[in-house]
Amino acid sequence: MIDINEIKENQINDSHISSQEIEVNVPENEPVRQQYFMDRCHEIIEDYIIKNGKAPGYYVATFGCQMNAHDSEKLIGILERIGYTEAASEAEADFVIYNTCTVRENANQKLYGHLGALKKKKESSKDMLIGICGCMMQQPEIVQHIKESYRFVDLVFGTFNFYKLAELLYRRLSGEESQVVEVLAAPENNVESLPEKRKFAFKSGVNIMYGCNNFCTYCIVPYVRGRERSRTPEDVLSEVKCLAEQGYVEIMLLGQNVNSYGVNFLGESDIIAANPDYGFPELLDDVCKIDGIKRVRFMTSHPKDLSDKLLDVIVKNPKIARHIHLPVQAGSTRVLREMNRRYTKDDYIALVDRIRDKLPDVSLTTDIMVGFPGETEEDIQDTIDVIRYARYDQAFTFIYSVRTGTPAAKMEQLPEDLVNERFGRVLEVVREVSGEVSARFEGQTKEVLVETVNDHMDGYVTGRMDNNLLVHFPGESSLIGKFVNVNLKEAKGFYYIGEMV
Repeated sequence: MIDINEIKENQINDSHISSQEIEVNVPENEPVRQQYFMDRCHEIIEDYIIKNGKAPGYYVATFGCQMNAHDSEKLIGILERIGYTEAASEAEADFVIYNTCTVRENANQKLYGHLGALKKKKESSKDMLIGICGCMMQQPEIVQHIKESYRFVDLVFGTFNFYKLAELLYRRLSGEESQVVEVLAAPENNVESLPEKRKFAFKSGVNIMYGCNNFCTYCIVPYVRGRERSRTPEDVLSEVKCLAEQGYVEIMLLGQNVNSYGVNFLGESDIIAANPDYGFPELLDDVCKIDGIKRVRFMTSHPKDLSDKLLDVIVKNPKIARHIHLPVQAGSTRVLREMNRRYTKDDYIALVDRIRDKLPDVSLTTDIMVGFPGETEEDIQDTIDVIRYARYDQAFTFIYSVRTGTPAAKMEQLPEDLVNERFGRVLEVVREVSGEVSARFEGQTKEVLVETVNDHMDGYVTGRMDNNLLVHFPGESSLIGKFVNVNLKEAKGFYYIGEMV
């Protein structure tokens, strides 16, 4: 590791900054405090570049949902502001960060596998750093396991202080600590004004809220993401306007349950009371009024909270994608009650009817869980009934995973072979129904936002319709970021082969 005393001496000689300022003059308020530590880290990285003739490389591996992906864009923005450059793979990186998910057990095992693979490289490279952050780190027993079994990990932080990456990294780079572990039990600040490197230059996610109040019995999210707290409308709209000015044309509003946006608002330092006259429908409507934004999406809706007011906003705004992700989880009223979902099978079907009545062309997608404790054959048939009734364009089907600390973890679990058999049957119905439903646009011409050059088909690009289905069609890279009309020649299950018109 670079000698901080040598760096201080160099900085004093070069008149960059005094030693006293490094040690004492640290701002207290955010985001100025983090900008300060980005500058301090940048000076250390500059010294590294001089000594090694190249900038150190970073690699951020992201597991989980869109919100995790958006958090990673912020981590990457901070790293590049400090002076790191992107590495082609984690094996080639000098600093690897794992932004973790803990929704299912396999995510935990995947992380441990990655750490094991990097151990030898870490032992042979004195300058290599490994960091772990995200939802998985909000579980004390896992953090303790990392500290005891993976002592070569340099940084450990959670969901509530990922914005402090520069400050934590400075503590490690400066030699203050050999392993920096800081996981907050609850959020202290809502710090948004930091560097970000967004994956695309034409579309972006925008967090409108954090946390969840629903406490579904199988779900760990409320425990690792905290209780619901919304960004103020002014803050959200300011970010969207800024993105529009930079040329972004598609926005996805992100939250664990966007329909409960506005339960309260989190300012820079405290909770602000809710405004009963301003919720998600009003925010969505205001986002649509911003010039330059041509398509608006949102993720995710909880069925118990999706209102007719929201549907009316979607109906009147052509900018809003005709796609609603509506997780059902199970079709059985009994299982839904055990899950604490707070709606019944009949409630969900009635909601599907209301949505299709107001939005006949809507594409519905969902999440379906198989193998919840106590699930019976009758319960599985109820789920299959809902799949056939709702006729989803896509359904993300997964097997229940025990999450320590949740109520469902204490329930009697089902035999693995029985769950796998039921999962196979449900998946077969999903594929059958979704294949039929997705093919309904064949022969039509639809507007497509071109996202990338196709990796597997020479001379083709790939775009996405507003219903979230992919389309591959002949085109050049100059089309990326543009809306074009494409005739959907052939349905291929969950995507189309098309031709630009």
